[in-house]
Amino acid sequence: MAAQKDLCDAIVIGAGIQGCFTAYHLAKHRKRVILLEQFFLPHSRGSSHGQSRIIRRAYPEDFYTQMMDECYQIWAQLEHEAGTQLHRQTGLLLLGMKENSELKTIQATLSRQGVEHQCLSAEELKQRFPNVLLARGEVGVLDKSGGVLYADKALRALQDAIRHLGGLVCDGEKVMEIKPGFPVTVKSMAGSYQAKSLVITAGPWTNQLLRPLGIELPLQTLRINVCYWREKVPGSYGVSQAFPCFLGLGLSPAPHHIYGLPSGEYPGLMKVCYHHGNNVDPEERDCPEAFSDIQDVQILGRFVRDHLPDLEPKPALLEPCLYTNTPDEHFILDRHPKYDNVVIGAGFSGHGFKLSPVVGKILYELSMKLTPSYDLTPFRMSRFPGLGKAHL
Repeated sequence: MAAQKDLCDAIVIGAGIQGCFTAYHLAKHRKRVILLEQFFLPHSRGSSHGQSRIIRRAYPEDFYTQMMDECYQIWAQLEHEAGTQLHRQTGLLLLGMKENSELKTIQATLSRQGVEHQCLSAEELKQRFPNVLLARGEVGVLDKSGGVLYADKALRALQDAIRHLGGLVCDGEKVMEIKPGFPVTVKSMAGSYQAKSLVITAGPWTNQLLRPLGIELPLQTLRINVCYWREKVPGSYGVSQAFPCFLGLGLSPAPHHIYGLPSGEYPGLMKVCYHHGNNVDPEERDCPEAFSDIQDVQILGRFVRDHLPDLEPKPALLEPCLYTNTPDEHFILDRHPKYDNVVIGAGFSGHGFKLSPVVGKILYELSMKLTPSYDLTPFRMSRFPGLGKAHL
């Protein structure tokens, strides 16, 4: 792309789901926006690729459950605009020991926020979902609003909408330099751009862009094995059998969450994954698995054998995905401490996709210096000691 002639309102770096929704909100409000992406689209190098993600209101924290109300509305609006189905309601089944504190907290949050849900005893679970085996003491909570988002279709719909609204989507343009100030200048491999504000939603590459600007966030990049397991009888864990998404909380043998989505992406295969992974350099994410990767798959295999007996207990397919985690697994949505026209959205910690409609709205508001629609206290970078101004 040739050097840009006119000053635009905002540049967004990173065309994952958060960057796309940010650019979408900017374009919707008639702002001139350029969305830069280092890879050619579509790609599978980051955290937003693949066909499906879980959508749910079930969270321990009230603030996420509250944000999800508007997220559902914006997902429905995008679906209507695109004329393509982006969401399927299946329900979300939370599984855990009766005394599990996280399960109790989620249940209390759902009650407090008036979200329709159902507590299911082991006996009720057995009747509703006979192909789920429970250990003694395990119970369920069904968040009826839970379901599946069609991730790749959502990204495509957003990129099309941004272009339709007059925004520019420039892929294959790796950012080489950011010159802060007003206006902010961004140099890519293909051209130079100037804007009133800059939003950085670069996932695992965030700190590479922020270090020259004087800050480094406590972000950890993890590689996750996205595992698909063959059904012994095709469709037995499918949407057509009214099988829900599920989230296992602290279930043996897994110290971290295990989650699953009904079969559908690949015929006869169900997605069941471990919500944890191993440190990785994003440039090296395709390297052979570490020993700990194999351990994660073994933990999943034992879970599948013990809880989902109608699946083969060895994965038929493994696909890598990157998480960018903060220490508390809450997002960072904030302005740069020195350059207030540089906005950062980072650390989505493997649970940001469903929340991206509101995250994008918040990043749009920060970039335009509007009052944010939500209390950003849980998302400020100042909650991490030794950051921000100490580095400047």
